[in-house]
Amino acid sequence: MALSPSHLFDSDPLKEGEDVYLLTGSGDEDVKIWEATRDGLTHKYTFTGCDSGVLSLVVRNRTIYAGCQGGHIKVWDLETKTLIRTLIADSPPENVGTGASADILSLSIIGGVLYACMGNGWCQSWSSNFQSIGFWKAHDGIVLSSVGTLLAGQVESSSTVLFATGGADANIQLWSVEVPSGSRRPQIRAGILKAENDLQAALAEFVGIPSVVNVEACKESCRQAALWLKNLFSQLGAEASLLTADSGINPLVLATFRGNEERKDRPRVLFYGHYDVIPARKHGWDSDPFTLSGRDGYLYGRGVSDNKGPILAAAFAISELRRKVALGLDIVMLIEGEEEAGSRGFEDIVRRHKDLVGPVDAILISNSYWIGEEVPCITYGLRGVIHARVEVSNSQPDLHSGVEGGGLVEPMFDMVSILSKLSSGGKVFIPQFYEDVRQQTEEEQELYRLLERMTGKPASYLTAKWREPSLSIHSLETSGPGNRTVIPSSVTAALSFRIVPDQKLAEIATSVERHILDSFAELKSPNSIHVTIEKAADWWLGNLE
Repeated sequence: MALSPSHLFDSDPLKEGEDVYLLTGSGDEDVKIWEATRDGLTHKYTFTGCDSGVLSLVVRNRTIYAGCQGGHIKVWDLETKTLIRTLIADSPPENVGTGASADILSLSIIGGVLYACMGNGWCQSWSSNFQSIGFWKAHDGIVLSSVGTLLAGQVESSSTVLFATGGADANIQLWSVEVPSGSRRPQIRAGILKAENDLQAALAEFVGIPSVVNVEACKESCRQAALWLKNLFSQLGAEASLLTADSGINPLVLATFRGNEERKDRPRVLFYGHYDVIPARKHGWDSDPFTLSGRDGYLYGRGVSDNKGPILAAAFAISELRRKVALGLDIVMLIEGEEEAGSRGFEDIVRRHKDLVGPVDAILISNSYWIGEEVPCITYGLRGVIHARVEVSNSQPDLHSGVEGGGLVEPMFDMVSILSKLSSGGKVFIPQFYEDVRQQTEEEQELYRLLERMTGKPASYLTAKWREPSLSIHSLETSGPGNRTVIPSSVTAALSFRIVPDQKLAEIATSVERHILDSFAELKSPNSIHVTIEKAADWWLGNLE
C-alpha cells in the first residue's frame, strides 16, 4: 500500500487542493488506484500484468514502483498509465546459477535512488536511470520493511541520510546513504547566478534535467522532463497532459491556455517546441552543461536556447497575460521530446490525438533564431530536407589489412568515389538538381543587401544558407572495431539534401537515389550498395503580406 503524494521522507509535496490517491497491490497480481476523500475510497484505475503477487509499493514523481514475488519490480508512469520498465533483482552469490529468486518485500526511494529489500536478506539499489548501483547482505533473515529518514538536527537538503531496514533476525539496521548530486530539485550554483524571478528559477530546474535523446542512460530523464514541464504548465494555468506513442518514444506535452472567456471568437495559436537536447561534449564547456550559470550577461546550460528557454519564456508570458486578463486568444503548446532524433512518432501522435489538439488558426515555431541579438525577425520560410543513407558492403567478414590489403576491392574506396561524385565546392552534381530553383527577384535581392548591412555578413553567404539548396555529409560508419588494421566489410554514409522553392521533393529524392546508384555502377565493383531515403520533408514558404 502507498499514498500519492506520499507522506514519507523525500516525497512529492502535497499541494493545496491536490487529490490524494491510495495504491494497493495483492496476490491477484494487480495494482489498484483509489481516490481518497473524506467520504471514502473510489476505485479509479487498475494496473495489470505484474505476473506475480504484488508485495510492496512506493510512489515518487508520478511513478509507481511495484515489488513482486520472484524478484521483479514493475515501474509504471502514473500520468500515462504505461509500463516503463521491469527491473529484476540480482541473485546472491550462493544462488547464482540455481534460478532461485527472492520476493521484493519492501521498497524505498531516497534522492531518486530506488532501494529494494528482499526475502533472502539482501538489498539492492537502482539509480534514477534504472542502473543497478548497489547490492548487499542486510539481514540474516528476510527483510520485512525499510524507510529513509534523517538524524535529529539534519535538514532535508542534507547530502547524507539514513536508510533503515528491519528483518526477521529481530534487528534494525541503519545504513548511511549519500544522496546523489543533482537528484533533488536542481539549484543554481551559488556565486554564479541568483534567480531573480520565477522564470529564471524554472529554467535552472529545466536545464538540470539531462533530457538527452537517444542516450539510454538519459531515457528516464527525458520522461521526467516531460512530467516536469506538464506540471509547470498546470501551475501556470494550463490544461496539461502527456501524449504517448509506441514504446521507446518520449511523450509529447500538450498544454492549452485559454484566453479571455468574454471573447467568444478567440483565435487558436499552436506553439511548437521540444524539450529534448543533444549530448554535451566534454570539451568546450566552461561550466556544467546541466547547471544553469550566468557570465557576462548571458545564461549558459544545455537547452537554454534550443529549446528549453524559448518554451519557458512563452509559457510565463502567456501566464502573465492571463493574470492581467489580457490574453485574447487560446494558445496550445505542443512540446515533443524527439526533435533532435528526427521527431520520431510525432506525426502519428498528433494524428491520434488531433481532437485534443483542436482546431488551429496559426502555428508559432520557437525552434529558429534571430539574425542578431537585438534585432528580432520573423521566419516565414524553411528549407526542406531529404535524409539519405548509403551503404556499401561485401559478403566477407572484416579483414586484416596486413593479410588481405590489396587483394580485394574495399568498400571504403567505393564509398569515397561515390561521395566525390555528389558535390564539389558547394556545387551539387545531381542531374537537374537546380532546374526548378526559384530565381531571386529584385525585391528579394534588396532584402539580402539590407541584411548584409545589418549583420555585416555577405549577402552571398546568407543566400547560400537560407534560400539555396545544399548537400551535407554527416557521418561515415564502418563495421568492425574501427582501428587502423581492419578493412571494414561495410561502410555507411549519412547524407542530407536541403531543398528550396520550387524544387519538387519526390523528384529530387528519386534523382538522388538514381545518381548514387549510377555512380556505383560505373565502378563495376563486386561489392553491393543499398540506398535508403530515410526521411523527407518539403520546403515551406509563408506570405508576409
